[in-house]
Amino acid sequence: MREENIIEDLLENDEEFKKLYFEHRKLDDIVKGLENKGSISSEDELEIKRLKKIKLSLKDKMELKISRLK
Repeated sequence: MREENIIEDLLENDEEFKKLYFEHRKLDDIVKGLENKGSISSEDELEIKRLKKIKLSLKDKMELKISRLK
């Protein structure tokens, strides 16, 4: 089974995965918005780092679920 298919299946059938996936996407949008500002303040830089760490944690949890189905 291809990874794309696994992700689709998890999004349809696993509420925890679905929550992780959409939280990751939401944080990604926020990070991109902060990074695309004209000038980034030191507070924004800290927030970006914090959000990226959370995103990485979410991605690790999603990858674990995906790898179990490969």
